[in-house]
Amino acid sequence: MGQENLRDHIVFGSMPHVGESSTDYRERMAAIQAEALARRQQELHEQSSPLNTPSARIKIWERLHQLEMPRNPAHPLIAIIATNTGLSTDEVHAEQRSRAKPPVAPAATAVPAAATVPAAVAAPAAVAAPATADPST
Repeated sequence: MGQENLRDHIVFGSMPHVGESSTDYRERMAAIQAEALARRQQELHEQSSPLNTPSARIKIWERLHQLEMPRNPAHPLIAIIATNTGLSTDEVHAEQRSRAKPPVAPAATAVPAAATVPAAVAAPAAVAAPATADPST
């Protein structure tokens, strides 16, 4: 996305501030656009950075392109994702398989009989009222 395309997007705070000159407004908008462009360039770099895992690279690609990775291994986007992320198609397919696996549910643990709460603890006997001190002494 070039700088010329960023001009077409509405940016938060894009209205001139009260008392702001048109020159100051144009400079502020140019700074906002430059920040957005720098942020996009950084994300594009991170999507192919070998410092990121294949899963992270693909998630960055999905966020940048606002698309989910197709589930079909023969989908034409798989080759594009691989190229843009610096991964092989086999690595992209491995991530597809990983995502297709059902989530692993935590193992249910049985409560041992010794861990049950004794009746005396569960329902303590009524506590006797404390003896009142004799005020005459």
